[in-house]
Amino acid sequence: MKFTATQIAGILGGEIEGNPQISVHKLSKIEEGEKGSLTFLANPKYTSYIYTTKASITIVNRDFIPEQEIATTLIKVDDAYKSFSRLLEYYNQVKNNKIGIENPSFVSSSAEYGEGFYLGAFSYLGENVKIGDNVKIYPNVYIGDNVVIGNDCLIFAGAKIYSESVIGRYCVIHSGAIIGADGFGFTPDKNGEYSKVPQTGNVIIEDNVDVGAGTTIDRATLGSTILRKGVKLDNQIQIAHNVEIGEHTAIAAQTGIAGSTKIGKNCLIGGQVGIVGHITIGDRVKIQAQSGIGRNVKDDEILQGSPALNYGDYNKSYVHFKNLPKIMNQISELEKKLDHETQKH
Repeated sequence: MKFTATQIAGILGGEIEGNPQISVHKLSKIEEGEKGSLTFLANPKYTSYIYTTKASITIVNRDFIPEQEIATTLIKVDDAYKSFSRLLEYYNQVKNNKIGIENPSFVSSSAEYGEGFYLGAFSYLGENVKIGDNVKIYPNVYIGDNVVIGNDCLIFAGAKIYSESVIGRYCVIHSGAIIGADGFGFTPDKNGEYSKVPQTGNVIIEDNVDVGAGTTIDRATLGSTILRKGVKLDNQIQIAHNVEIGEHTAIAAQTGIAGSTKIGKNCLIGGQVGIVGHITIGDRVKIQAQSGIGRNVKDDEILQGSPALNYGDYNKSYVHFKNLPKIMNQISELEKKLDHETQKH
């Protein structure tokens, strides 16, 4: 897919200095730019590279004035970083603008879908599925019975969405994500054998939610597992049954959240965090990576450690417990001196 400097300037509202007909078909870092690539200069630390880059087109701020001769064509904009990000969004929209149903695939006769729909090969749409406009479903995706998917969603290859799940608008579900599998519900009998508790609820994902590759979100035992609008999940996260995650909370990879825990709005949760079930975490909470949360957490707390402590308390304590071997040696030496003094008397 090629774009000329004129086309890019038109998209960004930019001003061209150089060859308006030069075209690009790939992206590059400014220091690694080569012919046919597009790059940008936003950080002044990289200014020297604009005089040596072989990139065909470079997006720069309007106030940039070259101090040497340059080979690259410039597109001047108000904010080079934001404009480059906007261009990436535009490129993704164009790249993902597939339409139609590929074969082989299976679409139930009772399934409904809107305009601009794309279904990749080897995908499956179950009974009574309802899909909105401009939804793109890539190959090898399974959509179970009675699933509802809102407008403008992207579901990448290999995702699995079990029956009864409800997904809002503008959601992105990456490859290998599994939404709506059974929660981990078993009861032991007197012999220690386990019987499965039927998981009869569903998963509800509101608008503008991103679900990373390999992430799993279990259906509720009763009711719903809920991700509120704007939630961002990294790869390989486990969300257990009946969990609720508040608006605009972001969670990094390999975090696990046990059943029936409620997490508030605008929280930031680092990677490999473990959170026990049946607790409540307030709004705007920050949890550092590899922390273990085993209690209710109030609004605005910052936590670290396992079991997690207040972030400030953890740092003060760390000064001491990292020196525990040294402190123990000092205590042993004091005990020996005390014993010696006692024996003298």
